[in-house]
Amino acid sequence: MTATSRPALRGIVEEFLFREAALLDDWRLDDWLDLFTHDARYMVPSTDLPEGDPGRDLVFIDDDIMRLRARVARLNSRHSHRENPRSRTRRFVSNVRVEETEDRQLSVSANVLVYRFRSGEGAPYVGSVEYVLRRDGEDLRIAYRRAVLDMEDLSWHGAVSIIL
Repeated sequence: MTATSRPALRGIVEEFLFREAALLDDWRLDDWLDLFTHDARYMVPSTDLPEGDPGRDLVFIDDDIMRLRARVARLNSRHSHRENPRSRTRRFVSNVRVEETEDRQLSVSANVLVYRFRSGEGAPYVGSVEYVLRRDGEDLRIAYRRAVLDMEDLSWHGAVSIIL
């Protein structure tokens, strides 16, 4: 990749991440789900083991595309008790870093701050998100998404009931 194309690629990826953040903040979860590949994974490790591997460690979330679809369906229904009524969120995405891999996928990381407001209270989720993005024609798709929280515990939140 030439030096002149790297900023352009980062700009494309940033626009993709900003669009993803807007979809999540607007609770357009079905549209957000359309950003994923058919073999995608979404993972959130526990706060006490941020480098955790779901194959051997306890993690908060380890969803393949089928479980992710079920999660979105539940969040969109009245059966998601922690999100009925649903939370309001505002996301901030920064420090986006992009590397193209040998197989032309994109390895992306970004810092995130998600403010969650519900029942008269607000609390931040602070961390980073790692992605593997694949090109799909002119579009990008999420093949892997790992949200790592920087907090030591979830005492303000009680649980992870929103998409981070």
